[in-house]
Amino acid sequence: MSQQPSSSSAGGLRIAPFTFEVTPPLGHSCCGGFVKSVEVIDDALEAVGVVLLGAGQPIVLCVVDWTGVLNEAHAVWRMALAEAAGTTPDRVALHCVHQHNAPFACFEAERIVSAHADLPHVVDLEYFHRCVARSRAAIAQALPRARTVTHVGSGQGRVEGVASNRRVYRDATGQVLVMRGSACRDPRLIDLPEGTIDPFCKTVVFFDGARKVAALHYYTTHPMSYYGDGRVTSDFAGLARKRRQQEEPDCLHLYFTGCAGNIAAGKYNDAAPERRPILTQRIYDAMVAGETALTRVPVPALEWKTTNVLPHARPSLNAAALAQMVATKTHSVLDRNRAAFWLAWLHRLEQRMPITISALHLGDVKLLHLPGEPFIEFQLRAQQMQPDDFVCTAAYGDGGPWYVPVKEEWPHGGYEVSAALCDPSFDDQLTAAMRQVLSDK
Repeated sequence: MSQQPSSSSAGGLRIAPFTFEVTPPLGHSCCGGFVKSVEVIDDALEAVGVVLLGAGQPIVLCVVDWTGVLNEAHAVWRMALAEAAGTTPDRVALHCVHQHNAPFACFEAERIVSAHADLPHVVDLEYFHRCVARSRAAIAQALPRARTVTHVGSGQGRVEGVASNRRVYRDATGQVLVMRGSACRDPRLIDLPEGTIDPFCKTVVFFDGARKVAALHYYTTHPMSYYGDGRVTSDFAGLARKRRQQEEPDCLHLYFTGCAGNIAAGKYNDAAPERRPILTQRIYDAMVAGETALTRVPVPALEWKTTNVLPHARPSLNAAALAQMVATKTHSVLDRNRAAFWLAWLHRLEQRMPITISALHLGDVKLLHLPGEPFIEFQLRAQQMQPDDFVCTAAYGDGGPWYVPVKEEWPHGGYEVSAALCDPSFDDQLTAAMRQVLSDK
């Protein structure tokens, strides 16, 4: 693990908000080909971000209404954002909200499935690069309009009746028997407690005088009410953000999903269409509550910290077996395309391409950026590391590792553990990296 340079500045901070559309074309794969492809656009998918200027090289924070951006695709897009902003890719945090009726981009997985004409594409590369070009153009247009940052505000609102832990149905030994997913109709699972969650939507606002310029919202749950029907939507998290955006067109609103690897709305959502507006309202109410309760301070010293980690693959992953799974036509499309993603991860590790962990320090406010789908325990652990600070966690950065369980959960099995592509030592690596980038030393 190697520490990268950091920088700090107590004044002269400016912010350039930007946004661009990333709605996939009709017929495009959703969730990497695991569910029905795009048939209808219910609402547009967007990418929103900010460039922070005046604290060393620029810093870019961007979040996309996609399922994920993985491995080489993540590196390519971060590089494009960095070049557009005049900075280096280690000073770019690119995340996804993780809606499932949306693209899931991995170049190597696309190469693998493209060798088999009967498999759906993972991502249309021409479309992907159009989105990258839009991001460059959006930043180029935003930079000349950068606004001064005079104050930073932070606050939180409690979200009622959305998040619940997926891994609550266990036997006497702790083994996970059934996952309570994004939607649930099983009374046994619905009646169980919420389990371990983070109930707060945290908000950080950048001000130019009395005017809000950008508001960053952080909440932790899988953001789907229902999906797999070919209808593209930003779903309840995105719809709540868009409502705030419509109300405040001069303030750009961003929404980041936290460590939701084992968190979803299943206790409060049965996939009935009428649940979506209810969940949207609950997220929206918490956003407003957090903005109403802001603690506003003059712009503090800013510091950007990064470190790199190189995980180890879980021992059970076998490249030859995964390639055979992709090639065997009698297997399901889901299993074959999923094997392509997992094989792509092994190829990435062969190239020793590390994952960058970063944190933005704004005085007592700290914004932590993590890869994959980590368990909620990592988010709570980050808050415990800095108990006197306002720590906001964005996960779903580089999606290469897929699920990231805490090591204590590996013996208990369940879907999330079965879909973790790193071995249990990644817990210690990630925890050490978090401590390093969050530390004030």
